[in-house]
Amino acid sequence: MRRIYFHRDSERGIVGTFDWLVDEVEELGEASKTGDKKALENEFADVIAWLASLANVTNVDLEKAALDKYDDKCPKCGHSPCQCTFKRDTK
Repeated sequence: MRRIYFHRDSERGIVGTFDWLVDEVEELGEASKTGDKKALENEFADVIAWLASLANVTNVDLEKAALDKYDDKCPKCGHSPCQCTFKRDTK
């Protein structure tokens, strides 16, 4: 993503790139309601692409960040599979 889009993404900036990511997450939500697997695949790809672009613009190594936090276990309970009790945040 950096090689392909960094120049354009950095000109758009953090806020503009974040806004694109939000739009793509919304499109993923809509695609999830259709049952169309190809549409889902395309929207998942778009979300990953825009997330990577946002990480590039903010100078975050996305792979390192994910591995540092989730290193083959739940970051909250420390187990794999996770043994946390699910609670929906109602804020």
